[in-house]
Amino acid sequence: MSRRVRIALFLVSVAGVSAFLLWGLAGLPSFGDYAGPYGDLISNLAKPQRHIANAVTAVVFDYRGFDTMGEELILFGAASSVVMLLRETRDEDVADIVDRVRSDATNALSLLAALAVLVVGLDVVAHGLLTPGGGFQGGVVLAAAFLIVFLGVEFFAYNRLASTSFGEPVEAFGAGGYVGLGLVSLALGLAFLENFMGLGTFGRLTSGGSVLLVNFSSGLAVGGGFLVIFNEFLQENMAARYGR
Repeated sequence: MSRRVRIALFLVSVAGVSAFLLWGLAGLPSFGDYAGPYGDLISNLAKPQRHIANAVTAVVFDYRGFDTMGEELILFGAASSVVMLLRETRDEDVADIVDRVRSDATNALSLLAALAVLVVGLDVVAHGLLTPGGGFQGGVVLAAAFLIVFLGVEFFAYNRLASTSFGEPVEAFGAGGYVGLGLVSLALGLAFLENFMGLGTFGRLTSGGSVLLVNFSSGLAVGGGFLVIFNEFLQENMAARYGR
C-alpha cells in the first residue's frame, strides 16, 4: 500500500470519527442541565438508608459495590501484567543502586512533603464516607507519597520503603479483603457486599457499617497496585540507566 493511499485512509477515518464525535456533542444537554432522576434519588436515600454523607461513596461501595470490585480487579490485573512483562526482562536486581539527589535542602523538603502527602492520603481514605474522596482517591495519594521519596531523595531509599515485598502483599490484601467482605455478607445470608454491621451515627467516621471496611480495602488495593506499577517501571528505568 502506497503512502498516498495510507494517508487517504487515515484522513477518511479521522473524518468519520470526528463526525461521530460532533454528532454526540451536539446531543449533549446544556451545561448545568441535569435530566437524570437517579442522582437526586441517591442523594435523598444515602443518608436514611446507609448513614453515608458522601453519596458518591454510597454508590461506589454500596449500591453498586459489585461493579467497583470489577474495577479494582482491573487494576490488580494491570499491575500483574506489568510485573510479568517487565520483571523477566531485567538481567540483575537493581535494589542496590544508589541514585541520590545531591541537595540536602531538597532531601529534607522532600521527606517532609512525603510525610504530609501520606497524612493527606490517610485522611482522604478515612473520610471517604463523609467528604469527597475515599479508597480510590486516597490510595493514589498514598502511593504518591512514596514516589516523592524517589523524586526528591534517591531510588535506594524509595526501594527500601516501597519494595516489591511491601507493595505486592498490600495490594493482594486489599483486593482479597474487598472480595472477602462480600463473601462474609453471603455467609450471613445477605446479598454480596450487603452491609452486615451497625450503620453507626450519621456524620461520624464509623458510620456506614461495613462500607467503611470496603472503603479501606479499596485504599489498600489501589495504593498497593500503584506501588507495584511504580516499582517495576522505576526498576526498569534504573536497569537501563546503569546497564543492568
